[in-house]
Amino acid sequence: MIAIIDYDAGNIKSVEKALAFLGEEAVVTRDFETILKADGVILPGVGAFGDAMGKLHAYGLVDVIHQVASKGTPFLGICLGLQLLFESSEESPGVEGLGLLEGKIVRIPAACGLKVPHMGWNNLQFPNRGRLFEGVAENAYVYFVHSYYLQAQDPAIVTATTEYGVTVQASVEKDNVFACQFHPEKSSDVGMQILKNFIALTK
Repeated sequence: MIAIIDYDAGNIKSVEKALAFLGEEAVVTRDFETILKADGVILPGVGAFGDAMGKLHAYGLVDVIHQVASKGTPFLGICLGLQLLFESSEESPGVEGLGLLEGKIVRIPAACGLKVPHMGWNNLQFPNRGRLFEGVAENAYVYFVHSYYLQAQDPAIVTATTEYGVTVQASVEKDNVFACQFHPEKSSDVGMQILKNFIALTK
């Protein structure tokens, strides 16, 4: 069973539907015991960094997330869920992230006529091909919706990138912690393969 953390963020239902489509049991929950007993945990989300961290604290979910990560349970952050794993974001100065991974979230610069937020399909390159991308071809397209992007302190954890005026670090992997800036649940067959790969890690 995979627990999808419920902290009132957007996009949670679409992740649940994608897992159901793949035949995987999933539960949307903020119950501590359910999350800790799950075979895998997903932190999805669309919204603002500061608001999201406030809700995670309000529901007492910060400690649970740290426990899940420390006990080795496969953990996947999606979109805002990726950003929250890091230390800080320019979107919400002074707000500390979960700090599971080292790095910061910065705003995509308005350059070359590119629109911010970045919304649409972009292709992936794999500087360090991670386990989420088994069976996914180089330059496969996935769907993004974001105004901020990751600058990881350690480039070795970056498993996928894309170009949007700057090099966007699109996915990371460190031990049992994985994250995607893009939305696999909205990325057609490529996204389903990525979610299948995550599910396989929970077995």
